[in-house]
Amino acid sequence: MTNTTEVRTALVIGGGIAGPVAALALAKAGIEATVYEAHAEAADGVGAMLSLAPNGLAALAVVGADEAVRKVGQPVPGVVMQDGTGRTLADFHGFPGLPETQALRRADLFRALTDHAVSNGVAFQHGKRLIDAVESEDGVTARFADGSTATADILIGADGIRSTVRTLIDRDAPGPAYGGVLSFGGIAPGAASDVPVEPGMMYFAFGRTFLGFWGLPDGRIVWFGSLPSEKPLTSAEVRAIPNEEWLARLRDLYVGHVPGEALVGRTAPADLMAVGPMEYMPDVPKWHTDRIVLLGDAVHAPSSSSGQGASLAAESAVELARCLRDRPTAAEAFAAYEALRRPRVQAVTGDAKAKNKAKAGKSGDKPAFPTPEQMFAPLHKFQIDWTARA
Repeated sequence: MTNTTEVRTALVIGGGIAGPVAALALAKAGIEATVYEAHAEAADGVGAMLSLAPNGLAALAVVGADEAVRKVGQPVPGVVMQDGTGRTLADFHGFPGLPETQALRRADLFRALTDHAVSNGVAFQHGKRLIDAVESEDGVTARFADGSTATADILIGADGIRSTVRTLIDRDAPGPAYGGVLSFGGIAPGAASDVPVEPGMMYFAFGRTFLGFWGLPDGRIVWFGSLPSEKPLTSAEVRAIPNEEWLARLRDLYVGHVPGEALVGRTAPADLMAVGPMEYMPDVPKWHTDRIVLLGDAVHAPSSSSGQGASLAAESAVELARCLRDRPTAAEAFAAYEALRRPRVQAVTGDAKAKNKAKAGKSGDKPAFPTPEQMFAPLHKFQIDWTARA
């Protein structure tokens, strides 16, 4: 469609997931964007595992990045819901016509999106930590910690859950909230005798406590679990405690859990991933000013229970670019973007809170979840029509 906006240039703060996708979508909309990343180089090795659902892949397909992600991901054809005794409650193999969810390392996703963006002409500047942004009638100027500045028509804050841009928009904006559990993951040797897994399927075992797991092609099993904790330790505080100590606590927690007891028991300290506190963004009252707007985790980070953090970020990046393409001013585009995105992200965040209670053992032994079809349909079937006017 023809670009009808006055916006021609953009500063994108943050080179994680939302930033590169936004830059690609903006280019498709006829807007030149440069990505400014605080790290001195691409954030390889940052983060643990995540998933991209069909709706996230659909958003990436708009900017041609879906195949790049599939090359580094593992297909997940469906999910199996179990209770803490190993009894299957539901078995879901996805919706016909939709692509399979992809499970992958966060660092691999960062690299795939960055490489794809660079290969399509997006400029990245590393070592640029934003400290301030000043709006004028004609644009916005960003100031970085190294003393440099940059000016464009708009500035997009895709700088994560501890966003600097969020505090520049509203100094009273909320910060991330604690979900009540500490997150851990691990890789255990496979043993079909006590932990049978269907290739590729993702398993969620709820009970007194929660465990998710799936089988790798080499026969090992990846698991992720939650340790209830009233005290919200920081990621640094979690990593400061030896893995041996965390494993001892996790093994006590998963005694009698199927298959948690077996998987955690077989995990070596070197194969434990101490992720840190499960966090989410509460409702952010102010998403934008006239020339500055928030995107991705900076404004709507659901907890990892949703399985939708990366997918929602990709959706919002595409939707923001579509609104900027079709609205005459940045302020009007930002208002349209918020109106389109706020209800959806609030629904996902609210659903994740219910799952967090189950993971923390606060919902009884039989959490009352809808069927997988009911649970996943509004998430996985959502698609943005790029050709439609915003």
